[in-house]
Amino acid sequence: MKNIAVYTISLLLTLFAISACQHRNDNAEKKIFKYNESAGIASLDPAFAKDQAMIWATSQLFNGLIQLDSNLNVRPCIAKSWNISPDGLTYTFHLRPDVYFHKSECFTDSTRNVVASDFIYSFNRILDEKVASPGRWIFSEVDYDGSRPAFSAPNDTTFIIRLRQPFSPFLSILGMPYCFVVPHEVVNHYGADFRQHPIGTGPFKFQLWKENAKLVMRKNPDYFEKDADGNPLPYLDGVAITFIIDKQTVFLEFIKGNLDFMNSLDASYKDELLTQTGQLRTKYSNKINMHSQPYLNTEYLGFLMENNDSPIKDKRIRQAINYGFDRRKMMKYLRNNVGIPGCYGFIPKGLPGFDSSMICYEYDSQMALQLLADAGYPNGKGLPTIKLSTTATYLDLCKYIQQQLSIIGINIDVDVNPPGALREQIAQSKSNWFRGSWIADYPDAENYLSLFYSDNFCPKGPNYTHYSNAKFDKLYSQAKATTCDSTRVELYKKMNKLIMDEAPVVVLYYDQILHFTHKNIAGLQSNAMNSLNLKHVIKR
Repeated sequence: MKNIAVYTISLLLTLFAISACQHRNDNAEKKIFKYNESAGIASLDPAFAKDQAMIWATSQLFNGLIQLDSNLNVRPCIAKSWNISPDGLTYTFHLRPDVYFHKSECFTDSTRNVVASDFIYSFNRILDEKVASPGRWIFSEVDYDGSRPAFSAPNDTTFIIRLRQPFSPFLSILGMPYCFVVPHEVVNHYGADFRQHPIGTGPFKFQLWKENAKLVMRKNPDYFEKDADGNPLPYLDGVAITFIIDKQTVFLEFIKGNLDFMNSLDASYKDELLTQTGQLRTKYSNKINMHSQPYLNTEYLGFLMENNDSPIKDKRIRQAINYGFDRRKMMKYLRNNVGIPGCYGFIPKGLPGFDSSMICYEYDSQMALQLLADAGYPNGKGLPTIKLSTTATYLDLCKYIQQQLSIIGINIDVDVNPPGALREQIAQSKSNWFRGSWIADYPDAENYLSLFYSDNFCPKGPNYTHYSNAKFDKLYSQAKATTCDSTRVELYKKMNKLIMDEAPVVVLYYDQILHFTHKNIAGLQSNAMNSLNLKHVIKR
């Protein structure tokens, strides 16, 4: 009996080992795309998707009426087609009938298809002050004064939006995560906890989220989009996101193959990975791929233009600062040539309105000295020290500018702040000179120029410099109202030139996207908005 018992236990252990081995092999065959999000994710509710980390995650779980392709062109998504009235005020969308929400207990552990009234609910939710979505501004042009509904649905597959005035970028705005459709049953059931229980229509569905540890999404077998050959999307079995804070550790995990994808560069490893000219170093070129493209992100230094008694209130001092340092050397030695020197205005490369022929502020120390003299400070004599507020991430750039400007007699005090503290200073107009950046909310130059419109003074809007110019405001209003693309672009160029002459900002550079993947990854799609499209990714 003892021998039989020992044999039985031995047999069970052997079977368990075989089963465990098979289980490991099954898992090994699963195609899971892994990346890290050092910034963390605060919510999986698209109504709060205000930063890149949340945008990337929610874009895998949800869909909207339209989507932007790799060239930032508007493409169908849940809406298979649409019409815009001749006056530019009414948008009519025709929905696909085959789009279904992920399974949920709120649907009696089943699902249901998306109908036009779901968009009425989702959009009104963004406007609801009780929800307090940071995306409420996207519907500022919508006609919701109460005389008639801004959003309507004459039937299940027709959805209508009415605007107060024409606004050409509006269609591309609908591609933002704020406009993703959500099911009212699930939102009402979970309330604020919908952030942890997302139910959408996307290519992946939520599986688990251990905050600050791991987020897992798995393939949606009922996803409605197919590839060009009619094959169902997505190809991956799932997505796993980790939340390692230390950038050096993230780099090592990527090199070891524990991560499939890495976005952008960090100072801790940029010289290890890239040459000074921005090329992938030879020792990595046979292991990983690097994809680069313009990024709709303008990095700048902003001057407070009102309630400011410092010398920078004088336009000539602001212009002298713009002329007084070499952006091209800055990009070469501090950024490994990742990005484009900011010599062409505030609108970044990649948007209509960017004009490479409009050279604004190439390095010219003699011009800077002449402007200083004209302002009453020959060679900087008598000019008080100017404080520049920044964060540790941009300290090297600010120290470089400090050193360059000191040569012509402009003395800078670099004040390093935590990111949150600096944002608070800027919002309360307590910093006369600050480092800022503007990443496009939607692919139109109007989004950048809105930072200089008088009605957008912070905290009401994004005009952090409190720049005010009646001529600029008139051009801005004309551009917003016109439905002619070529006319609008010419107005954008005029505004861009006006801003650069007035110099409420020092444009440092236009950023560049760098995506790194291992050789076994194919089909990763992005665009100048730095989107993360995993629907077509193949992991070999």
